[in-house]
Parts: sequence; structure tokens; C-alpha cells
Amino acid sequence: MSDVESPRPGAPSIVADRRAIPPFASLRAFEAVGRVGGIRKAALELSVDHAVVSRHLRALEAWLGVALFDRSSSVPRLNATGRHYHQSIAASITDIARATRDVVGSQKGERLLIWCVPGFASRWLAANLDLFAQLHPGIEIELRPTDTSPAFGSDEADGDIRFVRDIGGGGPPPGVDWLTFARPSVVPVASHDWIATHPPIKTPWDLVDLRLLHEESDEEWRAWFIAHDLAVGARLLGPRLWHAHLTLDAARRGQGVALANPFLIADDISEGFLKVVGQQPGREVGAKIGAYVFATREDAVARPAMRKFRDWLAARAGAFLQDREMAEPPIERAVLAHAALSVQ
Repeated sequence: MSDVESPRPGAPSIVADRRAIPPFASLRAFEAVGRVGGIRKAALELSVDHAVVSRHLRALEAWLGVALFDRSSSVPRLNATGRHYHQSIAASITDIARATRDVVGSQKGERLLIWCVPGFASRWLAANLDLFAQLHPGIEIELRPTDTSPAFGSDEADGDIRFVRDIGGGGPPPGVDWLTFARPSVVPVASHDWIATHPPIKTPWDLVDLRLLHEESDEEWRAWFIAHDLAVGARLLGPRLWHAHLTLDAARRGQGVALANPFLIADDISEGFLKVVGQQPGREVGAKIGAYVFATREDAVARPAMRKFRDWLAARAGAFLQDREMAEPPIERAVLAHAALSVQ
């Protein structure tokens, strides 16, 4: 006797009629094109030639007997019918991916794909993942440093780590859970050579007209100055380097002053490559202007592997900060009180 439960007698089954389901390769190509917004991008994701994706799309339209794309311009766009169909197909493929992951995970142990802001990934998380592996050898972690957050609705990743500023940072999107796991002090740092060739920094105001090293914008420096009750002009000096690790590389080379937290600079401080700028007895230069958050789908929080990783991340990061904060507890300003962060 088969262990597979048979459908109830007389129960209708559209799935039983194979003619009701288009070829899966065409559906997969269609889902990818609609999600990433282009045939060539979808081809890269699917590891096939873009001509193959185009053939799949035309085959699907021929099978359905309706057009799914507006081809009046050089770049095909989903039309109204295509958008409606894509919504259903994307949800179905996501369900298939989750069901497959659950079955494979139950047999081989779990795997978590974690996206992460590059600086935190390279400067701290990657070096600590071996500790997690020792505690949970049955859980495989795949770490992807990236500037962008995943589309959780399409199962691009299981979890995501970002630094969210208090001012302008917003909150989690619908269906996404945020765990605020670390709120470090941010301090200005520079190389010993830079410090030796510049006048002493006695107050935060002394930094305003100096060459500051920025990531994608000057917002982090602005938030730091606001935390010290300083209003700055329309534009701050210094290059935009986009990544925290690039600003720190530039600071080590004596090219200016960078902002960073202990997760990013603990090794550079202990090895003598960088030094906190403007630290004076009785004066605090650090400021808490944001927090690291771990994001995941709300319906994934209860997964055993996810819960273990979240708990480990919060405990490990908390212990690290307690051990490595470089100054007294940093100032907290009322201007930051509206932060949209909460520990789940």
C-alpha cells in the first residue's frame, strides 16, 4: 500500500491535468525576469544565455495565448496581465523553494544564507563565525557581504544585517522582523602619522573643517556632529568612498579622519594602525547614532536554526561590546530619541 495519501474520491484536481501547467523552465524564467527587472539580469541569475530566457518567455506567452510583456520599447516590461500573473507565479515558486529547503534541511542539517553590510561582515562577523560553527555544527552559514538588503518575499536570503541610523533610518518593512542586537559607540579615528602632522583635536568642532572620510554620503558624520550639539554647513569636506572598510583603509594611510565603531576598528586600535581622535580626560568623543539590526521574515523567526543564530549573534556581539568599548558610556541626545529601533 502506498504511503502517499490519495485525493478524496471525486475531488477536483487541476494539478492532475498536466495541460494546465506550463513548462516549469518557462515559469522560472518568467519569475526571474519579473523580479529582477530585465532579461539579461535574469539570465545571469539563472546561469543561462539571455537568448534562452527570451525563448522561454515567448514560449510561455504562446502556451498561454496572451501577451505578458509590453514590447513597445527596447526593454520589455510586464503589462497588466503579466504583473497579475507574475504575482501568483512568484508566490508559488517561493512556496516550492521553501518546501524544498525544509525537506533538504531535515535530512542534511540546516543552511542559512545571511546577507550583511560589508564592513561588519569583513571586520567582525567572518572572524567569529567559526565560534558559531563549533556550537552548532549542523547549521551551515553562507555569508554574503552586500550593500543592498534582500527581497525576503522572494527568499533571496534568510537573514540580513544592516547598520540603521537613528535619524532617517526608518523601521522594518511589512512582514519583516528586526532584532536590534548591538548599539555601539561611534568615534573618529585617524592614523598616528595624520595625528602627528595636524593640530591637536580638542573638541568635536575642531573636526568640522578637516578632511573627513565618508561612506556613500556625509549623513553619518552629520549625525555624529548633531549628537554633539553641533550644526554643520551644507557640505562637509572629504571624499565619498561608499564602504566603511574603504574609509578605514584611507584613514590608515593618513588620508583623513573616519568614523567607526569597535566592531570595525578593534584590531586596528590594538595593533596601532589607528587611534581615536580628540579623546580628552573627562570629555566623551563617542556617540551612539544608530544600531546594528538583524532582519528576517516574521514567519522564519521560529525556525530552530534561525533562532540559534539570532541568539548567538546578540550574545556574541553584546559580550564583544562589553569587553571592547573604548570609552565611557557615550552620550545620548534627546534628538535621537525618536529612533525606530526595538529589540524583538
